[in-house]
Amino acid sequence: MDTEKKDILILAIESSCDETAAAVVKNGRQVLSNVISSQIDLHKLYGGVVPEIASRKHIEKINQVIEEALENAEVTLDDIDAIGVTYGPGLVGALLVGVAEAKAIAYAKKLPLVGVHHIEGHISANYIENLELEPPFLCLVVSGGHTHLVCVKDYGTYEILGRTRDDAAGEAFDKVARAIGLGYPGGPKIDKLSKEGNPDAIPFPRAHIEDSPYDFSFSGVKSAVLNYINGCKMKGIEYNRADIAASFQKAVTDVLVDNAMHAVKEYGLNKFAIAGGVASNSSLRAAMKQACEKNEIEFYYPSPIFCTDNAAMIGVAAYYEYINGTRHGWDLNAVPNLKLGER
Repeated sequence: MDTEKKDILILAIESSCDETAAAVVKNGRQVLSNVISSQIDLHKLYGGVVPEIASRKHIEKINQVIEEALENAEVTLDDIDAIGVTYGPGLVGALLVGVAEAKAIAYAKKLPLVGVHHIEGHISANYIENLELEPPFLCLVVSGGHTHLVCVKDYGTYEILGRTRDDAAGEAFDKVARAIGLGYPGGPKIDKLSKEGNPDAIPFPRAHIEDSPYDFSFSGVKSAVLNYINGCKMKGIEYNRADIAASFQKAVTDVLVDNAMHAVKEYGLNKFAIAGGVASNSSLRAAMKQACEKNEIEFYYPSPIFCTDNAAMIGVAAYYEYINGTRHGWDLNAVPNLKLGER
């Protein structure tokens, strides 16, 4: 009898928003290929993601992206053990393209189908380059649609400690970027411009929610920025865009760091990770790193390529679901409002 453990290869598909992505992941930690086809240039024209256009583009690109992922990994579908796919949350039309594709391949090749929660994917991105990282740890997920403070109790077991009450951090970045004329996508552009500004120039508010110390609210700071700009325009005063960007970014970062460190102390965990698109923000990374060092906590974060939507992170999450026995049937559907931890 062969006592050696067989390698498990997952083909993963991600299409929840405006990136069509496929990856091959080995044993949950080793990324053999990671192909991303971004639609940013297309949606820039409209100042944000247009769901209908995103879905059509996914249909055009998905077969090419999967073929490229298999080719780059030097494997064929015959080598694959399971198909992992994002089935929520996200844009329903976009998700459906990935889910339909995953079901078709799984059915044709008689492979197990594993549906993955998009946010669990973002959290799992931390396992790719930090081989020593294992649960339990705390994770801050910050992206265009989500701001969650999560206790990762085990692989696939999550407790949400806090979430945003209104705008997600990434959403606030996009709206402020639009207001100061930077365009879409807002996060990277504010990050870049803020390096030229003074983060203490304008005292924008930092919202702390009395009865829920881990929850977030970013609509207040966003409104404060818009009011500040309007006030300047009405008085005919020139305003400094770099100072606005830097001061806004610091206000958001301060709240994220404060809530995160509060949770770390409260839960007595010495490992902290960040994930999601906004996790590649240089100011947030630097502030979190400093706070973790000060509190003697191990700090983990994925490379920027694994912060944006990608299929490698979905393959990692799918691997742990797969070895836990998760299998989905042909009735797997896109769930645009899927909550973290829901199965």
